Amino acid sequence: MSKSTLTAVFIAFLLTSSGAKPNGKNKKQKQVVPAIECEMRAGKINLPEFIVKCPGNCKETKEKVYGTGVFASISSICNAAIHSGVITNSGGKVIVMKMAGQAIYKGSFANGVRSLSLPNWRESFSVSVGKPKKGVIYPSTLVFVHSRPTIVKTGETKDLSYSTVSPVTEAPEAEPSTTTAPPTTTPVTTPTSTAPPTTTSAKPRVTVHKVREAGSSHPYFSSVARQSQSAQGKGPTQAFRGSSVYANRFLPRTNTGVHRPDMSSTIRRQPHVPSASAREPEDRKPPPETSPSREAPAESNPFESGFPNTRGHDSTARAPEISDRTHGDPTCKVDIAFLMDGSWSIGKRRFKIQKDFLVEVSQALNVGVEGAMMGIIQYGDDAVTEFSLKQFSSSNDVKPAISKIVQKGGLSHVGKALSYINKHFFSDANGNRGGAPNVAVVLVDGWPTDRVEEASRLARESGINIFFVTIEGPDENEKQNVVEPNFVDKAVCRTNGFYSLPITSWFALRKAVQPLVKRVCDTDRLMCSKTCLNANDIAFVIDGSSSVGTGNFRTVLQFVANVTREFEISDTDTRVGIVQYTYEQRLEFAFGQHNNKADLLNAIKRINYWSGGTSTGAAITYAADQLFSKSKPNKRKIMIVITDGRSYDDVRAPALAVHRKGVIAYSIGIAWAAQDELEYIATDPDREHSFFVDEFDNLYKYVSKIINNICNEFNSQPRN
Repeated sequence: MSKSTLTAVFIAFLLTSSGAKPNGKNKKQKQVVPAIECEMRAGKINLPEFIVKCPGNCKETKEKVYGTGVFASISSICNAAIHSGVITNSGGKVIVMKMAGQAIYKGSFANGVRSLSLPNWRESFSVSVGKPKKGVIYPSTLVFVHSRPTIVKTGETKDLSYSTVSPVTEAPEAEPSTTTAPPTTTPVTTPTSTAPPTTTSAKPRVTVHKVREAGSSHPYFSSVARQSQSAQGKGPTQAFRGSSVYANRFLPRTNTGVHRPDMSSTIRRQPHVPSASAREPEDRKPPPETSPSREAPAESNPFESGFPNTRGHDSTARAPEISDRTHGDPTCKVDIAFLMDGSWSIGKRRFKIQKDFLVEVSQALNVGVEGAMMGIIQYGDDAVTEFSLKQFSSSNDVKPAISKIVQKGGLSHVGKALSYINKHFFSDANGNRGGAPNVAVVLVDGWPTDRVEEASRLARESGINIFFVTIEGPDENEKQNVVEPNFVDKAVCRTNGFYSLPITSWFALRKAVQPLVKRVCDTDRLMCSKTCLNANDIAFVIDGSSSVGTGNFRTVLQFVANVTREFEISDTDTRVGIVQYTYEQRLEFAFGQHNNKADLLNAIKRINYWSGGTSTGAAITYAADQLFSKSKPNKRKIMIVITDGRSYDDVRAPALAVHRKGVIAYSIGIAWAAQDELEYIATDPDREHSFFVDEFDNLYKYVSKIINNICNEFNSQPRN
C-alpha cells in the first residue's frame, strides 16, 4: 500500500473516531416527570422548584385552592394549575416555584375552579406550563415533608412523645409510588459512632422530644389555678375546674399522678417565659410544626365538666399529626367579631373583666384558619377595629392582643357599631373567608344609648348572625330611660333565646364562656347566616305554551313548589317571583309579594295555565326587567327557566344579557326541548346548570339536584 493511501486511511480513522458517541453518553438527558395525585399540596413537597404531572379530572375532586396567581402552600397543586389556566381538566405537566408567604390570598373563580380567600399563610407558590427551559433538568423524584410523629413506649407507662427519624429508613406516607423520597446523605450519629448511614432494614435510631416534664403545667392553667387557690384554699390538683377547651386536651395520667396538658398547640408562640428551673433544654422541645390532637374521651364534655376523666381509657392517645396547617377546630368554622363595650359607664374594673372573658372565649374557640377566626371591635361614641379576622391565626396570638386593648370611653352606641361591622368588617380584605358563617357577638353593659333595630336588620340581611350578651340590664327605675325597649328581640333574627345570653352580674360573666362558644359553633342553627337557603332572589320562568298541556303544567307547578319549599322564605331571606310565558309574558307575582312559605306555596298552586306559542328569549328579557331590576344587592340572583320545546325567537342574546348582570341561570328542558338552547340559557352547562328531562313525570327527580347545585356553588364562593 502506498504512503498516500496509508495517510488517507489514517485521516479517515481519526475523523470517524472524533464523531463517535460511545455508550450514548452524549445523548441529550431526558426529563423524568414524577406523577402526583389531585390532592397533593405544594407544602407537602420539600423542594424550592420542581416539575410534576397532574392526572385528569382533578376539578371534580374539588380539592381546595387558596389565592389567585400566587397560592398558599396548603392548596392543591393540580387545581391551582387549572385555576391559573396552566393545564386543563385533562391534566398535564406543571412547574411549581415556591416563594415567601403573603399577608392575604384573595379568592376568585376561573376555569371552573373556585379559589378561596385566606389570611397570612407562611409559604406560597406559583405554577407555570411544564416546559423546562433549555438545559434545565428538574429533580426526577420528590422530597416530601414528614407528616407523622412516632409514639414511643418508655417504661411501664406509655408516653406521647415526638421523634425525629432519619429519612434513610423511613419513607413518606401515602404518597404516589412514582415519587418516593430519595435517600439522604446525612448520617445518623451517636457520640461514640461515626458510621456512615445504612439502608438496611435495621430499626432506625430516634431522638425523643418529650412534650413537658412531669409536674410542669401550662402558664394559662397556672395563673387560673393560683387565682382559684387563693380564693378557695384548694391545692394545685383541685383548684381549676374551668370551662376552657384546654381542659379537654391532656396527656394520659403519668406515674406521678399529675395530669399534664398537651403543649403542642402552644409551641409556636409562647406568651409566657418559664423560670430557669422549669425551662427545658432547646434540644428537648417538640418540633415547631405540630398541631394539637382534638380527641377526647367519649363521656367527657369540655363545655360542662372541666378536666376530663382519663381513667379507664387507653393511655396511648393518638399522636397529633404534623401538617402545614395552623391550629383550629374544623368543626367550628366561623368568622366571628366581638363588639366589646368601651363606654365610660362600664368602668375600668368591669372593662378588665370583659377582656378576661374574651381571652377565655378565644382559648375555647381554639382560633385557627381551619376553624374559628376572630376579630374585635370596641365601641363607644364610635366603633374602631382593635384587630381584624386575618390579623391572628392562633389563640396564643389573640391573648396578648386582647390584653393590650385600652378603653376608649364614650356612650354605648350599639346601633352605630352594628352598622360599622356591616359596612367595613366582614370583607375579603379583612380576612372574611366566604365559606364560614359570619357571627357578631355584642357585649352590652346595661342598655344601648342609640337604636339598634334598623342597623341589626341590615346586618342580618347581609348574613351576619347577631348574638347579644347583656350584663346587668336596667332596673325598674331605669327602664323609662331606655331608648329602645326590648332591643335584643328587635336585633336578633330568632327570639327563641338562642341568640341572647342575659347575665345578672359582671362577676357571673365567666359562666357564659362555654354556653356562648357552643352556640356560635353550632353552624346548623345559625339561621341568620347568609347561606344557600336564605340569600337569594329566585325567578322561575315557566313555559305555558300549548304543547305543555294542563296536566303537565300542574306537574311543573308541583316541581316549583317542591324547590321553593327547601328555602327559608321571608323578605330578609329568600324571595321568589314567577313569570309564565307563551308568545307573551305574564308576571304571576314579584319578589317579596309573598313573604312566608305558606302564602308562597298557596300562590304557586293558584297559577292558571295560559296556553299559546313559545317565545323563551322574550320571557328571559321580561324576567330581567320585571324581577331582577328590583332585586336586592345583597341577594344572589337565580333564574330557573323551564321549557318543553324550541323557542320561536332567539334565546342567546337575552341569556347573555342576564348573565352579564350577574344572574345565575339554570335551564330545564323537557321532552322536545332543544339542547343547544338549554346550553345557551345556562350560565355554565359544564357545572350542571342545564338539565334535560325525558318526561314531565320525572321532574321530581331533579329537585335535589337543583338545590345541591345552588348550595355547592354558594359554599365555594367567598363573600364580600
